[in-house]
Amino acid sequence: MATINDNYLKLKAGYLFPEIARRVNTFAAENPEAAVIRLGIGDVTEPLPVACRTAMIQAIEDLGDRATFKGYGPEQGYAWLREKIAAHDFQARGCDISAEEIFISDGSKCDNGNILDILGNDNKIAVTDPVYPVYVDTNVMAGHTGEANEKGEYAGLVYLPVTAANNFTAQIPTEKVDLIYLCFPNNPTGATATKEHLQAWVDYARHHGSIIFFDAAYEAYITDPALPHSIYEIPGAKDCAIEFRSFSKNAGFTGTRCALTVVPKNLTGKAQDGTDVEIWKLWNRRQSTKFNGVSYIVQRGAEAVYTPEGQAQIKELVSFYLENAQIIREQLTAAGLQIYGGVNAPYVWVKTPHGLSSWDFFDKLLHTCHVVGTPGSGFGAAGEGYFRISAFNSRENVTTAMARITQKFKLG
Repeated sequence: MATINDNYLKLKAGYLFPEIARRVNTFAAENPEAAVIRLGIGDVTEPLPVACRTAMIQAIEDLGDRATFKGYGPEQGYAWLREKIAAHDFQARGCDISAEEIFISDGSKCDNGNILDILGNDNKIAVTDPVYPVYVDTNVMAGHTGEANEKGEYAGLVYLPVTAANNFTAQIPTEKVDLIYLCFPNNPTGATATKEHLQAWVDYARHHGSIIFFDAAYEAYITDPALPHSIYEIPGAKDCAIEFRSFSKNAGFTGTRCALTVVPKNLTGKAQDGTDVEIWKLWNRRQSTKFNGVSYIVQRGAEAVYTPEGQAQIKELVSFYLENAQIIREQLTAAGLQIYGGVNAPYVWVKTPHGLSSWDFFDKLLHTCHVVGTPGSGFGAAGEGYFRISAFNSRENVTTAMARITQKFKLG
């Protein structure tokens, strides 16, 4: 009989968001008259920018003519898109990143998991707590952890608690770790990192030969000019960091699927015999073998992000969601809740009142206000006692949800 990958059996009973869906579906079935507003997951709601849609329509027309038809594209992505990304997102900010170091993919979530294919099984891995669950679960699946304890913490991982006491930015570990997951602006807390904080991480990684996985999926939401958008704005980062980005949250590509990963050509890891190996070559080999690239249509849509029209339209989109976040912050504060984030990020991190657990607060908010958020404990043990509210929704839904909370939700 065929055997299975037993590491999957270590995973907790259900991924966070399916469990949320189960509870909401149960409530909706029992209360069909309730108009539930979902502010839980980070899925966008507003239409794709006109510039992107127009480019995609033209791309479809291209495929209808033998002279402009495209079949298999380059696994790394078309050069015309990678060159625009390199110039606009990195070189314009003083980052020495070339188009050759950029890989186009179908999602940064996928890349965060797939990158483990090219790394060894004996690395010591550090994650913040709370943390985006994909970082942990993909390492569990790959066999890099032991079993989970009663708090959901997996043996073999180094957890770095982020709380209000440390301004939701993890302290540099005192022990040596090999792989470090950082996400700024942070999911789920909405926290940001200064250049000084990231410099400390880069210095640590270079000293110990570590690699930083820097998830910058929400960098478009940074409005403070003093805050870095990329890890490569930090001196020395090209020696120790891989950066993940996405078109999902700035241009609304959650259903279209397009992202990118930056792997510097000079970044190396150690083979078992002690020799240095270029990470870029391994990732390129992995992608060329297991991935056939993002569709021509989608890449043309992503390219349109960098036109003047596209830039204006995604700026409008981001501003819209940031205004939602501001409404959420103001209304939750008026309701007497203690809140964090939501300034340079689309997530508001809420302290649950009166000692309620994260899931108890979830259930109370659902049953009292018919509003859905995300329990902080689903992001890790240190997330217990917190709750995430997403700004990704229509203005009408956000204002209605906040009105319900301020008018009906009773802290007592």
